Amino acid sequence: MTTFVLIPGMCHGGWCFSDLTEELRSHGHRAHPLTLTGLSERSHVPHAGVNLDTHIQDVTGVLAAEHLQDVVLVGHSYGGMVISGVADRMPERVRSLVYLDAVVPGDGESMWDLVSDRERQWYTATGDAVRPLPFFDPRATPHPLASLLQPLRLTGGPARDRRDVYVYAAGWPTPSPFTATYERLRQDPRWTTHALDSGHNLMRDAPQDLLKILLAAG
Repeated sequence: MTTFVLIPGMCHGGWCFSDLTEELRSHGHRAHPLTLTGLSERSHVPHAGVNLDTHIQDVTGVLAAEHLQDVVLVGHSYGGMVISGVADRMPERVRSLVYLDAVVPGDGESMWDLVSDRERQWYTATGDAVRPLPFFDPRATPHPLASLLQPLRLTGGPARDRRDVYVYAAGWPTPSPFTATYERLRQDPRWTTHALDSGHNLMRDAPQDLLKILLAAG
């Protein structure tokens, strides 16, 4: 049995993993889909005080409170920022990281640094929260802007011997902001990479392929 902790991308809540959660549990695994502070059912929290550190603490708090060990952290899109920070703070609890068409930040990098000008224009179109795009799920809610601007600080402390996974969505209708990341990681023997003929929402567009990848990672 593997314990999966699933972190959504911008504007989404744990609900975006609902089908995947059921599938993982039907295979005998534990799956914890999380909603980050300020989003979805937690959108009542004022955005002004929510940043990347808040979201990392959301996850480390669950790992500690639920006594979760040997965890596979799965992050979609912006969720790559969060799982990178969690693994740095609690390396002893993390078996591996799975990035789903996500950013893979280094020390001192923010989401803002790692996306294209097209995404930056979207981020700054409104005040302290980024509005969902028209084609998002109706349940999507505004995302705290500060979490996208804050650089991730990595301690560089000891980490477990991991082989992390990157799943690239090759079916974007526009140029993908994650292509350079995928091309870099696929040359790195420390990573397992996959490219799926899917849009950015891998959970919706390629559910069975994604399930197979996660089961193998577990």
